[in-house]
Amino acid sequence: MSCFGGRTSPDLFQNCCNANTLCEFDGRLDNVVTEPIFVQKVYDAVLFNLQGLKTVTNQSFCPAIPRGHRLKRVVDIRCKRFFNPENVDDPSNLRLNIDTTISGASFIQNCQGDELTVVGPDGTFSEKIVYADTHECDEQGRGTPIFGTQNIAVTGDVQVCLDLLLCDRYDHEVIFTVCANVNIAQECAPLCLTNFFELCIPSTHNSAFLPRFAEFCNPACETRLATNNMGRDLTLCPDGTVKANLIIALCITCEKKIIVPVQLCVLSTGFVQISPQVSAICTSFPQLFPDQIDDGEEEGAEDRECDRDRRERERSERERFDRDDRDDDCAPCAPRRR
Repeated sequence: MSCFGGRTSPDLFQNCCNANTLCEFDGRLDNVVTEPIFVQKVYDAVLFNLQGLKTVTNQSFCPAIPRGHRLKRVVDIRCKRFFNPENVDDPSNLRLNIDTTISGASFIQNCQGDELTVVGPDGTFSEKIVYADTHECDEQGRGTPIFGTQNIAVTGDVQVCLDLLLCDRYDHEVIFTVCANVNIAQECAPLCLTNFFELCIPSTHNSAFLPRFAEFCNPACETRLATNNMGRDLTLCPDGTVKANLIIALCITCEKKIIVPVQLCVLSTGFVQISPQVSAICTSFPQLFPDQIDDGEEEGAEDRECDRDRRERERSERERFDRDDRDDDCAPCAPRRR
C-alpha cells in the first residue's frame, strides 16, 4: 500500500488505475426512492459491421535490427489506429467521413439549407432532426419506415508493430519490436465503404418533439503477413532495415439510432456522495448540488438525519481504519530482540 494518501495507486510503479464507482447502497429498501429524469429514449436502432482491405508492399519498419543479430521468426503483429492528440486535424489521423442520405423522410434544414443538429448524449451537436409524413401509420398505431444509404470514406494511417525474435552470434534470443505508420488512403482518394439500412420512426404529429437521428462508428484494424510466410513477406536489408508485405483489414462497427426525448421514473438509492480529499487549511466547503425538497421533507427529515449521521459515522470509521492500516504499513520495522 502506498504511504502517500488513500487516492493514489496501490503501487506507485503501476501504470493503470481503478475508477471510483461513486454509488453506495446499504441494502435497505427504505432508502430507495423514485426520481423523474428527462432522457433520450432509443426508439429504433440498427447495428452492422463493415470490413475494408488494404494491401501494402515493401513497407519499411524502424528501428533497424542491431548488427550481429539474425532474424529467426515473427512472434506477433499488432495494429492500431493512429491518432495525434496535439492536432485533431492531422491528416495522418485515421478518420471516418460519414455521408448518410435517407429516403421516405428528410432532415430538417434552416433557411440557408444547412441541416439542423441538436446536442446528443456525447455533449456535441451530433443528432439530426428527422421529419416525415407519418399520418398513415399513425392511424394504425405503428411506426413509419425510412430507408438510408451510408457512405464511409476512410483516410489516414494505422500503426503496425512487429515483434521479432532475434538471435545474436552467441545464440542469445531477444524480442525486438519494429513499428511503422502505414497509410490507408489519402483525402484525395479515400477508401470508400457503402451499406444500406432501414429504421422505424414514431409519429411526428402526436409529440412535442420531432425524432432525432444519431449515428456513430468505431474503427479497429487487424493485420497479417500477405502470404503468412516470413520467407516471402519479410526482407532484411543489409543496413538492418526490415521490409514487409502486409494485408491490413479495417474492422468498422456502426450504429444508427432513432431517438426521442422522454421523461422516465426511475428507482434511486439517493444522490452521489464522494469522500473529498482532506485539506489542511479549509474546515468546510460548499456543496455542489442542491438538496431535494418535497412534501414529505418534514416528515422524514428526522429519519434521514439519523441515516445521514449513521453513514457519516461509518465513513469516518472506514477512513480511520484505512489510516491505521497505512500507518502500520509505513511504520519502520522494530528491531528484533535477541
